[in-house]
Amino acid sequence: MGWYDFEWVDAFSDRAFGGNGCAVVHGGAGLPDEVCMSYVRETSLVECTFTGPSDLADIRVRYFLASREIPFAGHPTIATVAAMQARGLINGDALTLETGAGIVSIRLDGGDIEMTQVAPQFGALVQPALVAAAVGLHESAIISPPQMVSTGLPFCITVLRDHEALRAANLVEGPLREVAAKAGFTGSDMAEPFLVTLKGATGLGDTFSRLLLAPPSPPEDPFTGSATGAMAAYIWKYGLIKKDSFIAEQGHDMGRPGQARVTRVGLAEAMTGIKVAGRGYVLMRGQVALTD
Repeated sequence: MGWYDFEWVDAFSDRAFGGNGCAVVHGGAGLPDEVCMSYVRETSLVECTFTGPSDLADIRVRYFLASREIPFAGHPTIATVAAMQARGLINGDALTLETGAGIVSIRLDGGDIEMTQVAPQFGALVQPALVAAAVGLHESAIISPPQMVSTGLPFCITVLRDHEALRAANLVEGPLREVAAKAGFTGSDMAEPFLVTLKGATGLGDTFSRLLLAPPSPPEDPFTGSATGAMAAYIWKYGLIKKDSFIAEQGHDMGRPGQARVTRVGLAEAMTGIKVAGRGYVLMRGQVALTD
């Protein structure tokens, strides 16, 4: 049994109880997978991270859901860097993270933490009728072809016509499994559609999104940084927003408002990365006893 330091950070927010929470376990990258997943279940968070030394970057970061390890996630990346900052573990204004999706570059700009997600990969198109059935909506609510997109983690990006459709969405497991099969997922892996509208939740935002989750995760993610990067890549690919940088919002209807600034790296037809920037608020810290 070992004691590990941790921070609980609200990512993509500059205040308590905003954005998306993530517990960062320092030095826990060597823990067994089942211990890491059990810890996520204990916290009731969507994801937690576990850090450790790296031969390839400044630090290694492992990302866990309640059910499995994933290669990368956005809000836990912001949370991890905010936790390291709070402990005085970062020298200068830049660092690199070794993740399962590759090396992620981080830049610190005042209170903002900016990560450069990897170049987008555009995967299978998914039938609008199938995606609509998976989120309990009529096909007419979808205004652009749903497509699997990844900037480190794949999501089915789905553009909805308005906030009314966004708020009416709810997951339907049978069709959702068909979406996952279309995306090439197997077993318990799901391909929950990332739903986005081209109008912010506030006057500052350009987009407003939701990510509904299948069990054993909580039913909805307050803010999803990896999906925000994939969504931005999709929006630029299809010319839905013309400017090179915009404000993405999520979580407001959950009482956990979150905001990120997304910036394109390269031309819309040849993107080499997506920058996603936000803030992190350290809500609590302590030690946790975990078996190594």
